[in-house]
Amino acid sequence: MTRIDMLRKQLGIPHPAAKGTDMTIDTQVRVPTAHASRYLQQLCKHWSHNLTVAFDETHGTVTFPRDARGADWPGDATLKLLAREGALDCRLEATSSGQLEALKGAVSRHLDRFAFREAPLAFDWKDAQ
Repeated sequence: MTRIDMLRKQLGIPHPAAKGTDMTIDTQVRVPTAHASRYLQQLCKHWSHNLTVAFDETHGTVTFPRDARGADWPGDATLKLLAREGALDCRLEATSSGQLEALKGAVSRHLDRFAFREAPLAFDWKDAQ
């Protein structure tokens, strides 16, 4: 948390990207794999123990709360997954660049763990401009 964020919190001033606003930044990646549906389901089942998750064989959505693991991000973040033939599409939407970078790492590490037979997977994140 930055000094400005701490001051905002002390004074009760909402963050400019606070929940309820439409300020988000996002990134996406297409991860080549022959097991996209399997990895989507494993990832969603894994995170469903502590996070809000909805999924089926081809689509998944994971919500990361703004205060997960002691964090204090401006708002919640969302991961959307789509299993395609030969690839898993991942789209992250976050409320700060720090949150986005942290979640890129978390998604990459978890998918590599589930795909240990073909890891490391290729992650070429494309940030929205």
